[in-house]
Amino acid sequence: MEFLVRAENLLPNDTPDDVRDQLKKAERARAMELREGGVLKRLWRVPGRNATIGLYAAEDPAALHDALTSLPMWKWMDVSVEALATHPQEKKE
Repeated sequence: MEFLVRAENLLPNDTPDDVRDQLKKAERARAMELREGGVLKRLWRVPGRNATIGLYAAEDPAALHDALTSLPMWKWMDVSVEALATHPQEKKE
């Protein structure tokens, strides 16, 4: 299944710089693992916001949840998920 995931980072502004840097580094590393595993397909930044839109693939919603909660920034993220279905025009005959 494919999912459109919108995530906004709500890490408090008073987070120490060293903690913020460690979290960003760990987040990037975990995202690369998800990409290499075929879970994270595409990722876009939302201009003007500390937010992303991602295209994810997972066996089911529970597997997607496990992937998202494995992100180091998870507890500071506001996330919305939309399951996607193939449009008939996209089907190849």
